[in-house]
Amino acid sequence: MNSTLDKKSSNGDRVTLKKEIGLLSACAIIIGNIIGSGIFISPKGVLEHAGSVGLSLIVWVCGGGICALGSMCYAELGVTIPKSGGDYSYVTEIFGGLVGFLLLWSAVLIMYPTTLAVIALTFSNYVLQPAFQDCLPPYVATRLLATICILFLTWVNCSSVRWATRIQDVFTVGKLLALVLIIVVGLIQICRGHYDALRPSVAFEFSQEPSVGQIALAFLQASFAYSGWNFLNYVTEEVVEPRKNLPRAIYISIPLVTLVYTLTNIAYFSSMTPEELLASNAVAVTFGEKLLGMFSWVMPISVALSTFGGINGYLFTSSRLCFSGAREGHLPHLLAMIHLKNCTPIPALLVCCLATIVILCIGETHNLINYVSFINYLSYGVTIAGLLYLRKKRPNLVRPIKVSMLIPITYLIFWAVLLGFSLYSEPVVCGLGMVIMLTGVPVYFVGVHWKDKPKCVYQLVERVTYIGQKVCYVVFPQQDLSETEPLTASKATD
Repeated sequence: MNSTLDKKSSNGDRVTLKKEIGLLSACAIIIGNIIGSGIFISPKGVLEHAGSVGLSLIVWVCGGGICALGSMCYAELGVTIPKSGGDYSYVTEIFGGLVGFLLLWSAVLIMYPTTLAVIALTFSNYVLQPAFQDCLPPYVATRLLATICILFLTWVNCSSVRWATRIQDVFTVGKLLALVLIIVVGLIQICRGHYDALRPSVAFEFSQEPSVGQIALAFLQASFAYSGWNFLNYVTEEVVEPRKNLPRAIYISIPLVTLVYTLTNIAYFSSMTPEELLASNAVAVTFGEKLLGMFSWVMPISVALSTFGGINGYLFTSSRLCFSGAREGHLPHLLAMIHLKNCTPIPALLVCCLATIVILCIGETHNLINYVSFINYLSYGVTIAGLLYLRKKRPNLVRPIKVSMLIPITYLIFWAVLLGFSLYSEPVVCGLGMVIMLTGVPVYFVGVHWKDKPKCVYQLVERVTYIGQKVCYVVFPQQDLSETEPLTASKATD
């Protein structure tokens, strides 16, 4: 490590990540990351694969229930291993560096930049829609606006953790208000007798005979709308009293989102036939055009605001993943540094911003979404399997929350079935997703495991780190080991 960095540390210039995330902001991070563009897009895919209105609603409810099971497992992991970094930190702690690095590699290389790019493009398309009512917005215009949005929110996150969390709070409220508007209008329609598609005799009329494979694909579509339920675990070290507020936020947020999603889908079917919903590329906008009349403009704006908040949430949490990876030595040390005054991980934020802009420039983001979904879902299963392994490997860890063994086992059975049918239905997509993840193996052995590299390599890294420090005005943070180290029985009694 650079000697200049060590001098800075010894002179007392080290700072710590600020604990700015209370219970309300913690709930806003979970809700704000889950509710992005998914609920405005995914109902079409769920209905298409489920084949009926009734079964699609069951998929939405069960999808929320599965997320609740997963989130309870993550609550145990989060308070047992209270480090930022989520899945990556837990898997690294349990299974070792290689498995953790593969999750980190796929997330930093593909998963989060692609998701951010898709959400940013959704934002720019809805913002530009009023100016291009009779055609699609120009390619360059959508990319330019998406890039401006990414750059602006990166600047906000670099400037202040408090600003970033306040934006998340405000836009989460805005998202919920937009969905509440849809739900209220839908309930009014139902009270007026417009619920033909919801009658049991009609709701379970199948447009196609449902197969297990199609139902599995319907669950995958719903899981895209629910993705983000584990994101609070990525910023554990910035949560006030994480061993209390982390599980509380999870237990409040997941049931609330499940209720809102289910009622929103019921509202959609109160005003649209299944055929109309399947023909729509933006369900909420079609809903607004049918029922809101002169106020139909509210829906595109609501979707734009929802995606804007989603971009902020993804930037906030994905940058902490880079930060955690660098702190473990799996990424350049510069990414583990924070600003001397603002206490924000500026280098990590800049890397996330740059990777997203590169994906935006490539253009074919939609082809990457399927790979992202597979890798994301694979990481959930590996992490929750790690919980079971940790129970056996380190039984003396103090677990402030200890869920019943039935919860992770039930989740893993469901996960294995869903993943199996995904591999059967989309072998090429899933295979390529696995290949993307496995490309990290040689990178790990060359970049991390190989310690005796030529001296010139270390000198180059040292020089780049030094310049990065000067440009970004960053130093290594101090860690509060009492809050980031797992508790053993002996420590708990001290």
